[in-house]
Amino acid sequence: MKLERVLPFSKTLLKMAIEHGDIAIDATIGNGHDTVYLAELVGENGHVYGFDIQDDAMKATASRLSENGLSGRVTLFKESHENAAACLPESAVGNAAAAIFNLGYLPGGDKEVVTKPQSTIHAIEQLFNVMKPGGIIVLVIYHGHPGGKQERDAVLEYVQQLDQKQAHVLQYQFLNQKNSAPFIVAIEKMQG
Repeated sequence: MKLERVLPFSKTLLKMAIEHGDIAIDATIGNGHDTVYLAELVGENGHVYGFDIQDDAMKATASRLSENGLSGRVTLFKESHENAAACLPESAVGNAAAAIFNLGYLPGGDKEVVTKPQSTIHAIEQLFNVMKPGGIIVLVIYHGHPGGKQERDAVLEYVQQLDQKQAHVLQYQFLNQKNSAPFIVAIEKMQG
């Protein structure tokens, strides 16, 4: 058996959750790689909503979407993911198939601008409420930067207390990796 690495596994989870015509959310658009992937998965009739607070992330993602002819499938918000629920249209509530977070800082960007425990947990709570039954939230947790371990610990504490009748929570990580290797936490909303 060949174990999938962390980033390919995050894509596998998204691919299993999303069908053409679905709604998906990129809670931390970063350089736009996941946003493009989500836009491809939702197809022409689906839609992706993306969030980031940094101008560099907005520009990089918009450029990447344009290069791939996917701009029409995505709405970007220069807004923190903790305000996602206020930005999403009513039609998204209860209908989102998947969301992804990459916690930490923008690769190639300002390493002082990082995701924070409280805003991340608030965003997870909101996005869980907009997921449809069977929807999934994927958190790729980078925790090797200053403040990363605190966010990791807060997120793990939060997800472990989720009611098992409402959500399945998975942690996927390679235990023998050095240097605070990233890992995944996935939250699947239970069927009604």
